[in-house]
Amino acid sequence: MVERNWSEEYASRVKWIRAQLEASGARGLVYGNSGGKDSALVGILCKAACSDTLGLIMPCSSKRNYSMDMEDGLAVAAQYQIETRTIDLTAVREQELAALGGAAKVSELAAANIAPRLRMTTLYAVAASEDRLVAGTGNRSEAYMGYFTKWGDGAYDFNPIGDLTVTEIFAFLRYLGAPRQIIEKAPSAGLFDGQTDEEEMGVSYRAIDEWLLDGSGTEPDLAVMRRFHEKSEHKRRPIPVYGRE
Repeated sequence: MVERNWSEEYASRVKWIRAQLEASGARGLVYGNSGGKDSALVGILCKAACSDTLGLIMPCSSKRNYSMDMEDGLAVAAQYQIETRTIDLTAVREQELAALGGAAKVSELAAANIAPRLRMTTLYAVAASEDRLVAGTGNRSEAYMGYFTKWGDGAYDFNPIGDLTVTEIFAFLRYLGAPRQIIEKAPSAGLFDGQTDEEEMGVSYRAIDEWLLDGSGTEPDLAVMRRFHEKSEHKRRPIPVYGRE
């Protein structure tokens, strides 16, 4: 990995966020504070760019949402003085599943994706009500693998970290002095208890990032990555519209 000048990166990204905000005419920013590495970095950058930055903690069914995730999210918010609100979406998800039950047999994957889509609905409701832009929290590694929910965490007004791999995000957080527990815990979407990103994908972020940054990797890892990348191509393409190239 090429050594990055994180001081320059920090200044450049903060300036870029301010430009997005100015161009939009909005007065503030909002993002989902999941208690993970990506949301931590986005929150830090957004607060540096705009004092009126709001982080929403949105627990939804998973027990870790109410414990480790919430505690870590609050730790970041406290250290960087980011306004935080908590909106519990568990009951909303249960009502959605109950309503769907009379019309369709909901698969496990479809049920798991309800939470990130409810969170995005919530973020945009707050953004529209308070004249804010929604900041995205997805990274380059997840984008390559398609490891995000379409119209869930894959929806946003701007993304200040989408070009960074997981390896680079951890390095950036270490430079910024983020809470140690954010850097040390295993990455997880927190969609269900016991879930970790790497176990679910069947390949490590280290392997993904070595491929993205250096073009190297073992054939078993590359086979997994190719499968995920090809299957998720529809997530990265513009929506097909008849009559439009």
